[in-house]
Amino acid sequence: MSDKKQPVPARVNPAPVKPQSNAGEIETFVRQARTLAASATGSGRLILSLDATMSRQPTWDLACELQGQMFDAVGKAGTLSVQLVYFRGLGECRSSAFVTDTNALKQLMTRIECRSGNTQIGKVLAHALKQTAKAKVNALVYIGDAMEENIDDLAEKAGSLGLHGVPVFVFQEGHDSGAEKAFKEIARLSKGAWFRFDRRAAATLAGLLSAVAVFATGGLKALEARGRPEDRLMIEHLRGGGD
Repeated sequence: MSDKKQPVPARVNPAPVKPQSNAGEIETFVRQARTLAASATGSGRLILSLDATMSRQPTWDLACELQGQMFDAVGKAGTLSVQLVYFRGLGECRSSAFVTDTNALKQLMTRIECRSGNTQIGKVLAHALKQTAKAKVNALVYIGDAMEENIDDLAEKAGSLGLHGVPVFVFQEGHDSGAEKAFKEIARLSKGAWFRFDRRAAATLAGLLSAVAVFATGGLKALEARGRPEDRLMIEHLRGGGD
C-alpha cells in the first residue's frame, strides 16, 4: 500500500513588489486607480515633494526618517506607491520613479544634498497634474518653509489639482507668514490640508503623514475605519474644520 499523501496546496503569500516592477504597477494603477479607492484594501499613488534648498538641510534627515511611517501605516491593508519630487539650486527640479518600498525611497532621499536656490513649487504642482493625467494620483504631500513665486500662479495650479481629485497636504516648517498664506491657499483650493512641520513633535508629524498614506489608499472611509487621533484630525481638516 502506498503511504504517499495527497499534496497540500501551499499557502501563497504575495511577494513584495520591488522598485524595478514599476511598469507592471503603473499598468495596474491605470486599470484600477482612476478614482480614489473606496476601501482600506486599495492601492494608492502618492507624490512626496520636498523643498531641498539650503534652508531645509537641518530637517532633511527627519523627513527621510518620517517617510517610512507612510508605508508602515498602509501595511497589509493596501499598496502605497510613492514618487519623490524635489527642487534645489538653479532651476533643478527632479522626480524619481514610483516605488513601493520604504528602503528604496530612503536610499533615494539620502543621496540628495540641499543646495541654495529659489522655490519651485509651481513646477511641483504642474508635475502632479501631468502625473495624474497618466494614472490617478491620490495625494500630493509638500514639505517646505518658504514661497518665492507668484501666488496666483500657484493658486491656479492648486485649483486644477482639486478639480482632478488630487488634494495637496502641505507641511510648513517655520513661521514665514507669506509662505503660510500661500500654503494654506494651496491646501484649500486643492481640497487638501495644511499643517505645521514641527521637528519638536516628530511623533505627531509621523502620525499625520501616516494618515495621508491611509487616505491615499482608501479615502475618507479608510481614515474613519482606522479611527486614530491623527485620522480624526485629518478628517476634520479635509472637511473644512481645520486651520
